[in-house]
Amino acid sequence: MSTSLVNELREAVLSYDLDTLVNAVKKSLGKGLSAVDVINALTIVLREIGDKFQAGDLFLAELVAIAENVKTAISEVLEPELKKIGGERKSLGKVVIGTVHGDIHDIGKNIVASMLFAAGFEVYDLGKDVPVEEFIRKTREVNADIIAMSALLSTTLPIQREVIEVLGREGLRDKVKVMVGGAPVTKEWAEEIGADGYGEDAIEAVKVAKTLSGARE
Repeated sequence: MSTSLVNELREAVLSYDLDTLVNAVKKSLGKGLSAVDVINALTIVLREIGDKFQAGDLFLAELVAIAENVKTAISEVLEPELKKIGGERKSLGKVVIGTVHGDIHDIGKNIVASMLFAAGFEVYDLGKDVPVEEFIRKTREVNADIIAMSALLSTTLPIQREVIEVLGREGLRDKVKVMVGGAPVTKEWAEEIGADGYGEDAIEAVKVAKTLSGARE
């Protein structure tokens, strides 16, 4: 991986300006670099940024802006370029994500969705206040590899358990991995309800998703 490419994209990403990032991506493509090269470089930058966030060197609002900008640059510039040359971005798996029924908090979920997309997953974001049946329906429709459920209210935690129980009754539990997260969610809760993974924050959620999908860092 070109050090200069990583450096240029890092500077663009840390500008927190979408136009600056998009222009940097287009400039890289104009130099003859492939969309895959640029995506791989962005992945390296995101990993560095994740380390900064976990070390307390970045604020949550900065992480949100970065995740959204990278997601937009990939979907609007790089993916069309891949399709133009007959290629497709390598997918790490399909993730159905949403905030459970009864809960309308979605900032954390949105960050996770953006980070998962930027990391290479196909993300199907169901939004907030998502009924159990919708998680099941979408999982079946897209043949999802992972369900990621967010709950920010302790009163909505049981919905996470219910989704897992319904997956079992529908014969889908062995076909899909389940991740849970949110302020009141703990590793112990995840284990109690039979979830396969728990992410304390967006960075950890991406790492867990990669582990569950068998992807390597």
